[in-house]
Amino acid sequence: MTHTTTTDTPTVSTDPAQPQADVPTAGPRLQVQDATIGYDKRSISHDLSVQIPDESFTVIIGPNACGKSTLLRALSRLLKPSSGQVILDGQTITAYKSKEVARKVGLLPQTSVAPDGITVADLVARGRFPHQSFIKQWSRDDETAVYQAMEATGITELSHRLVDELSGGQRQRVWVSVALAQQTEILLLDEPTTFLDITHQIELLELFTDLHQQGHTLVAVLHDLNHAARYATYMIAMRHGDIITQGTPEHVVTQETIKQVFDLDCRVVPDPVAGTPQVVPLGRDRSRRTTEKTPGRQERQV
Repeated sequence: MTHTTTTDTPTVSTDPAQPQADVPTAGPRLQVQDATIGYDKRSISHDLSVQIPDESFTVIIGPNACGKSTLLRALSRLLKPSSGQVILDGQTITAYKSKEVARKVGLLPQTSVAPDGITVADLVARGRFPHQSFIKQWSRDDETAVYQAMEATGITELSHRLVDELSGGQRQRVWVSVALAQQTEILLLDEPTTFLDITHQIELLELFTDLHQQGHTLVAVLHDLNHAARYATYMIAMRHGDIITQGTPEHVVTQETIKQVFDLDCRVVPDPVAGTPQVVPLGRDRSRRTTEKTPGRQERQV
């Protein structure tokens, strides 16, 4: 999603006079180097380093308030590290102009606010803003990008509806369409399946898989561990602002890691469909059959 689709987009300094640290020319397109990131004077992550594998579907997992969304905002340039740096295509990301970043990196934030009275088609069209200029105005390519984005998320029939009239799930698909219309090679997705029913969750994750297979790099924050393990090619597990482990789903999704990251006792078994790791929480011991006595009724087994 472009950095102009929300009404409260943070501004980031791009002062060319500010000294920039040396940046390596090799490595993945998007990476973080020794970064301390947070809000105001409160740091969430300290000296964080991570490399996003090119053309991967990377999923970040972790408990609430562990720094997942903060990392994603830093990767999109919405948050500037107080120390360290975010690297995009061999340069510190703050060295680029906003439109240059928006042509390379799309962002679906966790929360978005649409202008009052705007239609679905007009909102999705705002995803094309980074491609506009005084010389290059609206074109057939822009029209095609908007149509394809709406078609991909199944909202074409909603194109003339007001965004305010839509359900939470429908609005979420509209915002995904805005991000898709931007047509970036790198797409950052902060809880993209929020508000969606299970059918639309799977449809959206399958769409992201298609984009990944077409050569896009995707980075998503997901709370459903089994969805993450099934669809991700690379996973990053976080807790208290730190990266606990990272790697393939088979490496990350283990009983030991889930206990360490989420403090959850579980079993990890093969997904019966995909063969990927599947987390089965233990919860309370429900393996024993107990006799429930109901007043006035015959005892029954539960």
